Amino acid sequence: MSSSPPAAKPPATKPIVIAHRGASGLRPEHTLASYTLAIEQGADFIEPDLVLTKDNVFVARHENDITGTTDVAAHPEFAARKATKLIDGESHTGWFTEDFTLAELKTLRAKERLPQLRPGSAKFDGQFDVPTLAEVIALAKLHGVGIYPETKHPSYFALIGHPMEARLVAQLKAAGWDSASAPVFIQSFEVDNLKELHKMTRVRLIQLMDASGGPADKAAPSYAAMATPEGLKAIAAYAYGIGPNKSMIWTGAGPQTSLVADAHAAGLKLHPWTFRAENAFLPAGLRVGTDPAAHGQVEAEIRTYIGFGVDGFFTDFPAIGVAARKAARR
Repeated sequence: MSSSPPAAKPPATKPIVIAHRGASGLRPEHTLASYTLAIEQGADFIEPDLVLTKDNVFVARHENDITGTTDVAAHPEFAARKATKLIDGESHTGWFTEDFTLAELKTLRAKERLPQLRPGSAKFDGQFDVPTLAEVIALAKLHGVGIYPETKHPSYFALIGHPMEARLVAQLKAAGWDSASAPVFIQSFEVDNLKELHKMTRVRLIQLMDASGGPADKAAPSYAAMATPEGLKAIAAYAYGIGPNKSMIWTGAGPQTSLVADAHAAGLKLHPWTFRAENAFLPAGLRVGTDPAAHGQVEAEIRTYIGFGVDGFFTDFPAIGVAARKAARR
């Protein structure tokens, strides 16, 4: 069966370009430099993943385990903070944001998480600090773009005495964002977290879904069950849309699934993730050469999904996303 992308059709509406962790294909992820570059490249939204510090300040990190995204291991003063923790049923050994005050985290510097695939980004290691949500909001407001925060491990943080929901809603309200028209989407892989937020804010909520497994809070049996017409109808009771793994829509070979049509039938928007340029992340039919770090035909991939009718998409390369959207609309 051919893995060439199906012919795309012009989108009925303009899909939004969401800068996944900023322009994270080109700068270390979740840094103000990464977000700024994404804005310069035309992203509509910048995405900070949110975790909490010991003193309950939201900072932008993909995980509360900062071992792979900062130089914390090179700081002897923090050597004793190394720990092993059980997070969402998995054991992790490293350094964790909840064991650091914001002042302590600000002494660390960010580094590229995938240096073998992104050596150009790794050249910026050590230049940028860990930004707070307040700094991300200020940057977004300065440039007139939106933010798309993800609550990371909310049930874990609640369990250790750092619940996220009220703090996040309060910070967004302080920024003037508490309506369905606010330039904000809040996303989560968990369910009860979003249901709680639904009671507290009018900001649009997005239920994230992966191609396997299920939510860590066990509030649904599996993401597969959530992706059925019945499951999508249940999501529509508390969320504005879904953020599915892109493979839940198309595997890169054969026809697309019915998820786009089913979600739209339930009144939900779709923002799939994550479109990355490197061959390592592309379907076989869209790779160029054999080097995993070389860039393949990600613009063609994005255009295909726009043709499927998605309402937005996450990408590590916002400039490519903007170009794909422009080409698809032609």
